[in-house]
Amino acid sequence: MTMMKAIQVSTFGAPDVLEWVDLEKPRPAANEVLVEVARAGVGPWDAWIRAGKSVLPQPLPLTPGSDISGTVVELGADVTEFAVGDRVFGVTNPRFTNGYAQFATVRASMIAKMPAGMRFDDAASMPVIAVTAWQMLHDFAHVSAGQRVLIYGGAGNVGAYAVQLARIAGAFVVATASSKDLQRVKDSGAHEVLDRSASLDAYADSFDVIVDTVGADALQGSYALVKRGGTIVSIVEKPDEKRAAQRESRADFLLVSVATATLETLADLVMKGQLKTHLGDELPLRDARLAHQMIEGSQQHRPGKILLVP
Repeated sequence: MTMMKAIQVSTFGAPDVLEWVDLEKPRPAANEVLVEVARAGVGPWDAWIRAGKSVLPQPLPLTPGSDISGTVVELGADVTEFAVGDRVFGVTNPRFTNGYAQFATVRASMIAKMPAGMRFDDAASMPVIAVTAWQMLHDFAHVSAGQRVLIYGGAGNVGAYAVQLARIAGAFVVATASSKDLQRVKDSGAHEVLDRSASLDAYADSFDVIVDTVGADALQGSYALVKRGGTIVSIVEKPDEKRAAQRESRADFLLVSVATATLETLADLVMKGQLKTHLGDELPLRDARLAHQMIEGSQQHRPGKILLVP
């Protein structure tokens, strides 16, 4: 029996339920590969799963973590698109678990090969958040050149990618942010950056697409700001479709679905220098508790994606 180090949750709760343990090294099932993890990303959804607040069934014990980059070391049955030795990145599985470990079994349809020259750090920082931004703008809103796009929360992890991707698409980008982050969001590609406490009344009936990463009052204010026939998409809460319909607009909540083709598109944009990753703190895997305290706000951290190193 070959063992590995991993983080495990045996009971749902606060960050202190995250335990540094020895587990048996897994074997890939059909349509899976086994990846030696180089970096594991930390996201709010990891904390929801740890706390027992996932919208998906999460049997215990479990290993949290979905975003990974690393090297394929074993192939499951029916896997033909990857080979042992491939450097890959993406999401572990549809339940968003198993990533906080030295080795992780990964659904082959949810990862992509890393381009030559891409770093493990950059690759692991992208999957859920960059794919979410892409799907909000392209798969749901069908953003196009010349449109006006409002992004609530332009300094956040999803928002930072949304600002860049909307700009790449040729849209005119307006974003909100806290006062300390205004310049950073401007530098990332927003044409206008508004303090999140400022009134947006002057922008009534102004936007073709509204991307909400904040929820609450921001989402409630969106219905007056969207153009007739426009689109509102949120990753925080389900919009009021009746209010949107009064504006002849589409509105919905987006639950991300990570697939190889989108990951490849995003990686290509990074390697061309068009899309920049947003890296925060990098911690040893055994410090997963600290990483969760950071994403929940009880510990200070740098802006950007928090990564764990096995």
